Amino acid sequence: MPFTYEYPRPALTVDTVVLRKTGTVPEILLIRRKLPPFEGNWALPGGFVNEEEDLQEAATRELSEETGIHIPNMSQFRTYGNPKRDPRHRTVTVVYIAWLDIFATPIAGDDAAEACWFVLNRLPDMAFDHAGIINDVVLHEKISL
Repeated sequence: MPFTYEYPRPALTVDTVVLRKTGTVPEILLIRRKLPPFEGNWALPGGFVNEEEDLQEAATRELSEETGIHIPNMSQFRTYGNPKRDPRHRTVTVVYIAWLDIFATPIAGDDAAEACWFVLNRLPDMAFDHAGIINDVVLHEKISL
C-alpha cells in the first residue's frame, strides 16, 4: 500500500532549454502546447516527472517525446517554485539546459502541437513562467541579443 501524506504536496516537473548557434543570435527550441493550460501558446519542452524516475531521465524523456530530439546529458540549470507559476496547482520545475552542436529538426509529439526553433530575440508569447526562465538562461550564459 502506498504511503499517503496528510498534507498536499507540490507536483514536480522538468523543463528543457535547448539552444543552438546558427547565426549572430542563438536559437531556442520551443513547443506549441496542444492542451490546457495555455493551449496554443509556446513553451519550453517539458512535463511531469514519473514516480520512480530520475530527474535527468525525465528531462531526456520529455524532450524526446515532445520534439523527437534525444539529449541524454543535459546540465541542471535551476529550480523554479513560485506557487502561482502553474494555474492548475502548485508545481515545482527543475530546468535543464543543453547546447546543440548539430542541426536537429524537431518533430512535434505527445502533447506538443508544434516544435520549432526561434531566434532568442524574437520569441512568441510564452506559457507559464517560461519567458522569465529563458531570460535567466540568457543572463547566465551571457548571450548577447
